[in-house]
Amino acid sequence: MQSAAIRPLPAMLPRTLFNEEHAAFRETVRKFYEKEVIPHTERFEQQQHVDRELWNKAGELGLLCPTLSEHYGGCGVDRLYSMILIEEQAYAGDSATGFSLHSDIVANYLLNFGNAEQKQKWLPKMARGETVSAIAMTEPGTGSDLQAIRTSAVLEGDEYIINGSKIFITNGYLCDMAIVVCKTGDSEKGSANLSLIMVEADRVGFSKGRPLNKIGMKGQDTCELFFDNVRVPKDNLLGQEGMGFMMLMKELAWERLIVAMICQAGAEAALAHTVKYTKERQAFGKPIAAFQNTRFKLAEMRSEIEFCRAYLDRCMQLELQQQLGVDAAAAAKYKISDMYSQVVDECLQLHGGYGYMLEYPIARAYIDHRANRIYAGTNEIMKELISRSI
Repeated sequence: MQSAAIRPLPAMLPRTLFNEEHAAFRETVRKFYEKEVIPHTERFEQQQHVDRELWNKAGELGLLCPTLSEHYGGCGVDRLYSMILIEEQAYAGDSATGFSLHSDIVANYLLNFGNAEQKQKWLPKMARGETVSAIAMTEPGTGSDLQAIRTSAVLEGDEYIINGSKIFITNGYLCDMAIVVCKTGDSEKGSANLSLIMVEADRVGFSKGRPLNKIGMKGQDTCELFFDNVRVPKDNLLGQEGMGFMMLMKELAWERLIVAMICQAGAEAALAHTVKYTKERQAFGKPIAAFQNTRFKLAEMRSEIEFCRAYLDRCMQLELQQQLGVDAAAAAKYKISDMYSQVVDECLQLHGGYGYMLEYPIARAYIDHRANRIYAGTNEIMKELISRSI
């Protein structure tokens, strides 16, 4: 097992997004992962979720919801700090913590669409790590088709009664609150039927399945949620009834850029581990890195990674200016997740038999990476979105 986060190779085209304050924050994040996460990776995988106390420690260091204003418990910084958190998680080889979904997706739904009371009730607790949050979209029979959602919320007096189930929910097992995508209408236009409703985990009738047994990402809290006549006050409705689909669409471009960041940093980490291994591993009396095939493979991967990095950083610039297009984000998600798959496969091959051993970071990357081409919309859906702009 690695004891420290790997550092990526120096970029051939120097990055221009970050300053000294970013560097100091990056150092704090790196130390957090080296102290609080990396030493416990195997235990997190065995129990299939991180320790609940880890959320509180992250909150104390300001690593949760940093882009929220200080009024809501955040640091009032821009999304470059989110990018740093995501990159350092990948450099640490961690796939267990679900911080980015909590901080950069769920918190944004509340910030963008919640009323003053909802924001004040939930956001400070989320920033401190006192409340773990989830977004419950996917159902056993829907996949990427949000308009086919069947979980219902029927208004009865001052309460919604919720029935249904959700699957593949990140942070689901530990969550204290989930934003649940519900069907609240019967319009022929399916998108007009969806609403977002906050459901506290201690509500009667709300239950959680045990963590799901996944191929990889075994330490990440992922489970099924069940709603059996769960009653919540209508004040738990986020935004307006029937506006759920619009709200989901607003944040999906950013969510897909997050996946691209995970994959980009993951590919950089895989290459750095492989460069280190091939320089140390001897075969036929010389390091593996001395063979032309190895050098050429490393050169090919580094070039692919650098090209994707340039595109991703440009997307991030546009995101900071609130000018990132849906098609550009879709392209980043699909292309960079595909690139990551190719890189990690080549890197494992260069490790030889040791690449198949789980004590090596490349083996963990190999089993963890595959979900990136599925969640936040499959890569096939990304291509469909891109084609609409042609």
